[in-house]
Amino acid sequence: TKDEKNKSNCTGACLNAWPPLYGVPTVGAGVDAAKLGSFTTVDGKVQATIGGLPLYYFAADVAAGDTKGQNVSGVWFVVDATGAMKK
Repeated sequence: TKDEKNKSNCTGACLNAWPPLYGVPTVGAGVDAAKLGSFTTVDGKVQATIGGLPLYYFAADVAAGDTKGQNVSGVWFVVDATGAMKK
């Protein structure tokens, strides 16, 4: 929730806990293709977005379906296929 549209504010130690989802995203079942996008980060990498919001992994999630990062510090939330945060 601290990011801006097409801009990540996650730096330093934040990136260790929340590695960015790099690359141009592909459409999966139920995903609105019009909401998917990407932007170039300050270090020249391409980070995936949905609804303009940068996407990340949570480093402690190791298996498909893990959501241990949900609501960490009241800042990090899972998003659904439309890009809506699931609080």
